[in-house]
Amino acid sequence: MARTTSSHQLILLTLAVALAGGLLLLPKVIVKPKEGKGELTSDAARTANRDGGSETNGSKAVASSGEQPTVAASPTAEMPHQEATAGQRRELNQLLGRYRAERDPVARLRLATDLAKQYKAVSKFDSAGYYYEQVALARPGEQAWKRAADEYFEAFSFAATQERAQQLSGKIRELYEKVLKNNPENLDAKINLGMAYMATENPLQGVKLLREVLVADPRNEKALYNLGILSLQSNQADRAVERFRELTKVNPENVNGQFYLGVALAQSGAKDEARQVFTKVKSMSTDPALSASVDQELQKL
Repeated sequence: MARTTSSHQLILLTLAVALAGGLLLLPKVIVKPKEGKGELTSDAARTANRDGGSETNGSKAVASSGEQPTVAASPTAEMPHQEATAGQRRELNQLLGRYRAERDPVARLRLATDLAKQYKAVSKFDSAGYYYEQVALARPGEQAWKRAADEYFEAFSFAATQERAQQLSGKIRELYEKVLKNNPENLDAKINLGMAYMATENPLQGVKLLREVLVADPRNEKALYNLGILSLQSNQADRAVERFRELTKVNPENVNGQFYLGVALAQSGAKDEARQVFTKVKSMSTDPALSASVDQELQKL
């Protein structure tokens, strides 16, 4: 990946995309989205209940698109690693009140940005994306659209159901297309757009976009990583080994790439080499979650 991290959270995040978004490339697992970008927007409005209510749309795992009158006090499927404190909930509710009451367009945009940052702080990423999108609608541009798209993509990565992943995929594709319209060379946007296509009826379009990134930048860690993950998910272990070998040549310190190289080697039958790689991974990180995952993989060999 473009940014290396030793946190096992990134490994789990990518797996969440793979599992919830239906990333297997075999035709039998391709599913058609039930909700498009228009429905996501209207759902955001219903969920937000901008008149101050607290209704939710029961079809969603967690209703967190759009304006939120309250913030949950404990983690949920859509907020898996962050618990909002009483102070954070109070600050968000105050900001929402000010946002609704504000009539000056410039001040309202500042409040929208503040809301996006606060929602991101409590892991309500799609709500953060919603408010960044309001800013982008008023002041469009490559970076403005990408801020909104990136937050929706984060929510997509933690989607707890396939329906939710499909729903968010439509919004992600809409926003990243706007990023690329402003700058076709934004490779990070193209990679995330490609991953969003994995939750659609046309996952091969996503693979095509990722391969286009590698044509432009053969050493792109994020593209190599995601293509490796996709190969694993489609039971192409040998191809996954190739991708992760290349990734770890580009950056030997990419602990997630090393971990999945071990997984791919084990699946391809190269168990001795897999053991060596897993042993190396344990020496690269003190993350207990990663260490536990390595131990589990070693037990399977």
